[in-house]
Amino acid sequence: MTEVNLGITADMHVHLRDGAMCKLITPTVRSGGIAICYVMPNLVPPVTTKQQVIDYHNELTKLAPETTFLMSLYLCKELTPQLVDEISHLIHGIKCYPAGVTTNSASGVDPNDFSLFYPLFEVMEKRGLILNIHGEKAHISKEEEARGDIEDEINVINAEPKFLPALRKLHADFPRLKIVLEHCTTHESIALIRELNQGKSENDEIYVSATITAHHLYLIIDQWAGNPINFCKPVAKFQKDRQALIHAATSGEPWFFFGSDSAPHPIHKKQVHVGVCAGVYTQSNAVAYVAEVFDKQGKLDNLKKFISDNGIKFYNLRSNILNKHKGESVWLVKRSNNVPDVIGNGEVEVVPFKAGETLKYAIEWRKN
Repeated sequence: MTEVNLGITADMHVHLRDGAMCKLITPTVRSGGIAICYVMPNLVPPVTTKQQVIDYHNELTKLAPETTFLMSLYLCKELTPQLVDEISHLIHGIKCYPAGVTTNSASGVDPNDFSLFYPLFEVMEKRGLILNIHGEKAHISKEEEARGDIEDEINVINAEPKFLPALRKLHADFPRLKIVLEHCTTHESIALIRELNQGKSENDEIYVSATITAHHLYLIIDQWAGNPINFCKPVAKFQKDRQALIHAATSGEPWFFFGSDSAPHPIHKKQVHVGVCAGVYTQSNAVAYVAEVFDKQGKLDNLKKFISDNGIKFYNLRSNILNKHKGESVWLVKRSNNVPDVIGNGEVEVVPFKAGETLKYAIEWRKN
């Protein structure tokens, strides 16, 4: 198969930053083969107000008018049910960051107790908004600390599995709240998403799903230990986990879809001895990276489901959004595609994933 029509593509987890980095990165959403992207709110300061949502959306649209940007709020104590209800037409969801687990998450929440936000979740459930969760436990609870059990220790390897009971409880408490476990990295996460959707088909309403990145389809712990370009949060785990992610992504199951978590950082912040920034930049070749994995599995027929149909359906994107893109399609084309060593704009430079390598696929935008 040398060409595949992917239709209207969607990346449901994108970091576009601000300032000079935003100017560099935002146009690469389209060059990487993505029509619709869901923008993360962890700027400094985070996006927590109506005016911030409007201003950020206007800025992104000015930089890349052909791309559709779906907006989100940053979950924090300052959000109110009234605000969420008021601007529900401007956003598609709210992103939950456990405090301290990743880039710009200092204003995040305590993952041991979400009860403070239950009034917000009630409004989200009513309005059909998505709760996007960075599913890692940042620290043990006071009860776990009191027990003094070493098995309760939290580290970069077990932080995601340790979070999963909280996801299970949230779904039980709000069974009609749409929840996305973002950028999952473990076989335990894949198993739980399947368990929570047991007995459902693609024709049923789905309330819990997961995004999978491009880079986690390639990496295990060996590829980021000692290589800061591949270091991200949550970290890539083991071969068993990578294989579970590949199987889930290529399966066509409707509760798994693409969220690149493309997260650019300036080169100098990836070259420090202490405090290396967490994030892998994949935006400029997002579709091509994923396609190579699907090809190796003999599953290119399922690529459109993963990178287009499943995410669009879960987010219940309105016709006015989809109509903007009905005049053209993204086509996957089999041809050599060289990943540059660096991309920059004179103000900032970023090293892309698999820099200097040659991919087997590229994309083309074609009129329908």
